[in-house]
Amino acid sequence: MKKLVYLFLFVGIFGCKEAKPRKPIKVNSGSFYKQTIERNKQLLADEEKAIQHIIKKDTANTYINSGSGSWFYYNIKNNEDNYTPKTDDLVTMSYALMTFSNDTIYSNNDIGIVNYKVDKQQLFKGLRNAVKLLKEKETATFLFPSSLAYGYHGDENKIGVNQPIKASISILKIDKQSINSEN
Repeated sequence: MKKLVYLFLFVGIFGCKEAKPRKPIKVNSGSFYKQTIERNKQLLADEEKAIQHIIKKDTANTYINSGSGSWFYYNIKNNEDNYTPKTDDLVTMSYALMTFSNDTIYSNNDIGIVNYKVDKQQLFKGLRNAVKLLKEKETATFLFPSSLAYGYHGDENKIGVNQPIKASISILKIDKQSINSEN
């Protein structure tokens, strides 16, 4: 019996080996991510080149850089007001989406009148930024690269993968929220 206890004690102490870490079966070098980054950079460069081509060809309008990656010109400018929408304001607007070759994707009638609470509701990134640049009763046409539009996913309907878009946006009314109007 004593020998059995010593045997268990001996096996217990010396039987446990130190755990060895397992090596990964597959090692990722990160090349997939590097290729994706390079492809996206090239896509953006191509889309920016297309935007600059449109701007150069359109001598009737003066384009303004939005500062967030899109370009726009005013169809109707409101020189009387100075207020642009702030976070939490309720904006009533309409907009239409087109391809860079002016083919209509969604018309104003397709989309309808939109009530948008600034920075609190989902719109594509370019449209969220554009709304904050316009005043009440202004209409502008924006050129968005696909990264500011619907990106690599599209809208799963009429807007394809990595499709840059043109948008005509009209701000019909801005309801200022009390927090913003006090400041």
